[in-house]
Amino acid sequence: MITGLPYRPCPLVLAAPSGTGKTTIAHALVERFTRFEFSVSATTRLPRKRERDGIDYDFVSRERFEDMIEADELVEWAEVHGNLYGTPRKNLEAAADRGEHVVLDIDVQGAHQIRERVPDAVLVFVFPPSAEALWTRLTARGTEALDEVRRRLRAARDELEEAEHFDYIVVNDDLDRAVSRVRAIIEAESHRPRQTLDLDGEVGRLRAEIDDVIRERPGD
Repeated sequence: MITGLPYRPCPLVLAAPSGTGKTTIAHALVERFTRFEFSVSATTRLPRKRERDGIDYDFVSRERFEDMIEADELVEWAEVHGNLYGTPRKNLEAAADRGEHVVLDIDVQGAHQIRERVPDAVLVFVFPPSAEALWTRLTARGTEALDEVRRRLRAARDELEEAEHFDYIVVNDDLDRAVSRVRAIIEAESHRPRQTLDLDGEVGRLRAEIDDVIRERPGD
């Protein structure tokens, strides 16, 4: 930890294509280190197996969610595959009051809204080590047809265009290394002015790899 310099808590946004491991990184930060607090998102979708209300998500009705929008209780929200997801404003306020870094596990749409509404947030885009690794992670779930996996890969390719608007890219080639990298970013950002990195080369490389994987893998 950096000492002797002014400290400010930094809202941390983790965004990534599906199957990249951003949620695992988010929870690991909270479990392993002090000063990190997970922001529980609100959603209208039904709980999945082993998901716990109030811990993984706040599961609410569509009516309740729309009331939260109307009351400006959400700092960001989006509709994804017919379900609403959003970040309660109170999560950021409570973490700031405690001097903690609030960790937001959200999509690219939400990250854009956070950038506009929370200027001091640090945006980290999580990459898989390769398109082949992303394919393997998505198919290993065993819950989706190959056409759906291909759709998610195409969506991932489109989302990579947005990475240039983030502050950092972290490649999740190893969980421990990825978690350490994100922690180091936040420790540094909490003690110094912001900076933006040139991400064009990394974005172009992975987009090209995804195109190759989509072409080479058969559909259902």
